[in-house]
Amino acid sequence: MVSAGEHTIYQAFGMRISSSIPLPELPVSSPKSAEKNPDVIIEAADPDRLWEELQLVGSNFAYKDGRFLFLIPETAIYCIEDGYRITVASLEGADLEKVRVYLLGTCMGALLMIRGVLPLHGSAMMINGKAYAFLGDSGAGKSTLAATLVSKGYELISDDVIPVSISGEGGRLVVMPSYPQQKLWQESLDHLGLAAGHFQSVYRETTKYAVPVLSKFCTEPVPLAGVFELVKSESESAVSIRRLSNLDRLRIVLMHTYRNMLIPRLGLAQWHFKVSSSTADQVNVYQLMRPTAGFTANELASEIIRTIEEGGKSL
Repeated sequence: MVSAGEHTIYQAFGMRISSSIPLPELPVSSPKSAEKNPDVIIEAADPDRLWEELQLVGSNFAYKDGRFLFLIPETAIYCIEDGYRITVASLEGADLEKVRVYLLGTCMGALLMIRGVLPLHGSAMMINGKAYAFLGDSGAGKSTLAATLVSKGYELISDDVIPVSISGEGGRLVVMPSYPQQKLWQESLDHLGLAAGHFQSVYRETTKYAVPVLSKFCTEPVPLAGVFELVKSESESAVSIRRLSNLDRLRIVLMHTYRNMLIPRLGLAQWHFKVSSSTADQVNVYQLMRPTAGFTANELASEIIRTIEEGGKSL
């Protein structure tokens, strides 16, 4: 079971998070901010009661009366109540790092949706004072591309879960910072010249490593200016880019929402379509094609910077 202690106030995903479970990945909130009421409370619990609730519905997922429960086998049961309180019941023998991975991943993605924040699946970088999101399927190279941009001096805003919030009367889209860490595969570390031995694996069952990004992490919300979808293609021999039409823009936002299979379970299909349409209408969306073979992160980064600096005029 996850051990619980005194609550620590963290700042991540645009929220003040009070947690009795240590979350070393997250930045601790400043003393002044910590005095304010938290947006979210995280606590540990015994799994027996939550097991009973899931068994009654006969599913690994249950949503009723503002309570969303889900089970990650051999890891933990998570419960989100009213978009405010998260209960974590780790299972016997669970890898505690893996418990945190799902807490900061699937659980946080569901929480953001419940709170009306669109979580996109990818990495977000600040380039020339604006946020750009890099989306794509697993293995497309999102985090590797972001790490390459970090090495070129640009700041990371978020990795894996990108919280996009609608701010102000004009409905301006802003990306909220998550926390200063990337998850990179061994192959990516090798190409980037980073020694895997210097980093801890995300959890013991994977060869993905947690790479801190401290000096190049953006701590303030940033206006969202563009979205790039990364696609691997066997028919491509070089990197190429194209600006997408209205329908394609919407498709990409809908498809690359983080854990989008949860949306119908949460009864948020109408909300998701509305906020995705607004996002697709407000920002430029591009598709980046790259060959399946070879390391192309540097070429991708150069093409992205060129496109941003030219304002997409040539596309």
